[in-house]
Amino acid sequence: MNQYMALTSNDSTIPALFVDTTAPLDVLLDAANYRIRAVTQVLENLALRAEISSDTVVLSDFSLLCAIPLRDGCDLLDVIGRRMAAQYS
Repeated sequence: MNQYMALTSNDSTIPALFVDTTAPLDVLLDAANYRIRAVTQVLENLALRAEISSDTVVLSDFSLLCAIPLRDGCDLLDVIGRRMAAQYS
């Protein structure tokens, strides 16, 4: 595994955002946890609303807003999983 892994949420052919795969596991876990919980909290708050009326463009933008940090969190969890697998093999 390379030291720096591009986040899958990069939307260009030349990535600008990376994960340091050699960072301590607790730091990677905290970063993943923060991103996933932030999106979870937004979605839970949205679910508690009685009525939400939005057009397709707003819903599409909102979906992208939630998807980016979720992808980042999943990328971080992937690095953690690979590191842990390497430790136990």
